[in-house]
Amino acid sequence: MRRSIDFFLFDWLAIEALCARSRFADHNRETFTSVLGTCERIAAEKFAPANRRVDVEEPRIEGEQVVLPDCAYEATRAYVESGMLAATQDYERGGMQLPTVVETAANAFFSKSGIGLGGGALLTVGNANLLLAHGTERQRDVFARNELSGRWFGTMCLSEPQAGSSLSDIATRAVPDGPDHESDTLGARYRLFGNKMWISNGDHELSENIIHLVLAKIPGLDGRLPAGTRGISLFIVPKKLVTAAGELTGERNDVALAGLNHKLGYRGIPNALLNFGEGRYTVRGATGALGYLVGKPGEGLRCMFHMMNEARIAVGAGAAAIGMAGYEASLAYAQTRRQGRHHGPSGKNPTTQPVRIIEHADVRRMLLAQKSYAEGGLALVLYCARLVDDKATGTADESRIAVTLLEILTPIAKSWPSEWCLEANSLAIQVHGGYGYTRDYPVEQYWRDNRLNMIHEGTHGIHGLDLLGRKVRVDDGAALTTLCKYVQRTADHAARIEALSKRGVELGVALGVARDATCAAWATDAPEGALANATPYLQAFGHLVVAWLWLDVSITAHIALSAKPDNAVIDLLYGKIQCMHYFFDYELPKIDAWLRVVASRNQICANTREEWLPS
Repeated sequence: MRRSIDFFLFDWLAIEALCARSRFADHNRETFTSVLGTCERIAAEKFAPANRRVDVEEPRIEGEQVVLPDCAYEATRAYVESGMLAATQDYERGGMQLPTVVETAANAFFSKSGIGLGGGALLTVGNANLLLAHGTERQRDVFARNELSGRWFGTMCLSEPQAGSSLSDIATRAVPDGPDHESDTLGARYRLFGNKMWISNGDHELSENIIHLVLAKIPGLDGRLPAGTRGISLFIVPKKLVTAAGELTGERNDVALAGLNHKLGYRGIPNALLNFGEGRYTVRGATGALGYLVGKPGEGLRCMFHMMNEARIAVGAGAAAIGMAGYEASLAYAQTRRQGRHHGPSGKNPTTQPVRIIEHADVRRMLLAQKSYAEGGLALVLYCARLVDDKATGTADESRIAVTLLEILTPIAKSWPSEWCLEANSLAIQVHGGYGYTRDYPVEQYWRDNRLNMIHEGTHGIHGLDLLGRKVRVDDGAALTTLCKYVQRTADHAARIEALSKRGVELGVALGVARDATCAAWATDAPEGALANATPYLQAFGHLVVAWLWLDVSITAHIALSAKPDNAVIDLLYGKIQCMHYFFDYELPKIDAWLRVVASRNQICANTREEWLPS
């Protein structure tokens, strides 16, 4: 994976150009390479050896504490000491002022080696970044500062047992904590009452404190909770109370651990049910979890999307990294496992030696598929991370374009790797045969770990509705128009290169099919007809985007080949180009079937009656 990351960063995305910007002026290729090397080493030494153990020894509750294996604490400590929690932060906040694209690449090593380790570091970073963007100066200094140092960790508390992904239906309530509730230096003070579920790292002993960011509703004058998402507010709710100076008071907040979910994968990360304000702990003479308002009342979901959008790119990166782990394991297995003989006359002689299974065409098909999914997913999330850097530090035009592209690419960056890198993990099991279905090899765990990524931070259905229902239509289709311009530019460039011209034409045709299907889906303004097939649209759009990136990567590889590099680099470059050819021949044609039901506004699924479904 390291060679591919280096190629994507330095050759394709040309990240050394970022060093010309004032924020990154202290950096160069050497510093970027040093960070990548350090993270790769820590991941190999602390995360990889612990990955199986935290999978087998699930988190458990002893008394009022969540207990994890010792190796989980060691891996978490190593990550904190690496400085990666504050990698992109200002020097004044203890950060390294690294580009987001370098941070994303470096974190891929940890995800590949042990996605369920590290104390939910990415959640903590997202929590802190939200507070840096929307919190008060005191909230930034007390909560975000301690999270970025690794002293405290953070969560996001959205879902509730009765609401699931439907945030408009949450019932957690927040009531003002007395007549002077607005006078607290940490923010307007409220008492929270409710239940939250599916809280990653909701309780543990990996840090001194846990800072929950909780969505809740403030009752109106009639005592009723406001309907819909516009009535949602956001609150900081620490597990242990803190002073305005950021010190622990020794008091426990009224946040009770109600249980742990026993999961298919990601087992090193405790997944908790939390009760806020159930009265198990009395806080300053009263019940109710003490929380501090972030931003203004009713703006909680807008603030939370800051964290959610960061998390969505991170989820895609994690999915791609696990896909890479499975691919590398199955490649190594295929290179050594001997079974069967070649087809043809020589293969009929039982006295000949069995061949390595990598010599079978169908095994190479499965390896190429995995490589195209995993590396394609990695290219996608790194491209989006580079856009995040352009948004924050580019020129006015670069920032505007980055914002527009991120609007339409973020749902794809989350959903595409989480679906197709899971398929890569399934193929890794298939390459191993029966052995892959056992715990003798790691590929079954990779599949279990990756399966979560299709669900959290928004299911495929939600992202499909978002993409087709909003992202491609907002501002009269400005984001779609901008993306199409970039895709067509790559297609035109490839068309001028003899070895890639066919693919340039094919990409242009696929782009036209996708545009036509989008227009046909919205031939009328009736959303029921258009959105019934939002998920096939998401799948097709994702495949189109990844095909575009593979062709763009191949243009860079083709140019690099003209410089006559050494044999090892030549093989790396041809590997990228071959993945592109595989993707165009085996994967891109799938979009026709997906888009056919979108363009025709097919209603088979929508019109299926519940009574017809039982068997």
